[in-house]
Amino acid sequence: MSDPDPYRSRPAVHEQDVDGFGTVRLLPLDPPVDAEVLHAWVAEERAAFWGMNGLTRDQVAEIYAHMAGLDTHHAFLVLKDAEPVALLQTYEPEADRVSECYEVGPGDIGVHLLLAPAGERGARSGWTAALLGAVSTYVLHTLDRSRVVVDPDVRNEKAIARFLRHGFEAGPVVVLPEIDLPDVYLPEKKARLAFLSRAVAFPG
Repeated sequence: MSDPDPYRSRPAVHEQDVDGFGTVRLLPLDPPVDAEVLHAWVAEERAAFWGMNGLTRDQVAEIYAHMAGLDTHHAFLVLKDAEPVALLQTYEPEADRVSECYEVGPGDIGVHLLLAPAGERGARSGWTAALLGAVSTYVLHTLDRSRVVVDPDVRNEKAIARFLRHGFEAGPVVVLPEIDLPDVYLPEKKARLAFLSRAVAFPG
């Protein structure tokens, strides 16, 4: 009989019970263990804007193993109860190419969020809002940050709309410069910046 919660032994950096949704847990990513799940997500055409279409499982694991060695960039597996439902990446904007496109403020933190495919559960109303709410609580309260910045590809209209519905304020369209280093290659990216302050996310 399979374990109903194979992730129980892994400590979470954040755990939150969301009314009518379930328990959201954020686990530091374990690249060798989680690569199979992540590869299945990033290989889908719907995840094209994540930039990992065409990579092998081992290449995905290598990318996140490299990230695990950084002090400025972190990756987390997001669970709903015992089911992986998203990949969260956080980063210090001043250590990222986005810093060349806007004036980084004190307390800013960058976020990338990849939602798992709906699969057998199908699309359900409220899922995205619940996950974004838990992620916002983690980065703004647990990490004590004042503002979140996101930089979805300008063509990724679904992601942009998702953030704006959650209270993010649309920022400028910018061009993130190409990064070509021995360990990292990122092509130039036209992105829509958006921001969410702690005061807006949690008024009062």
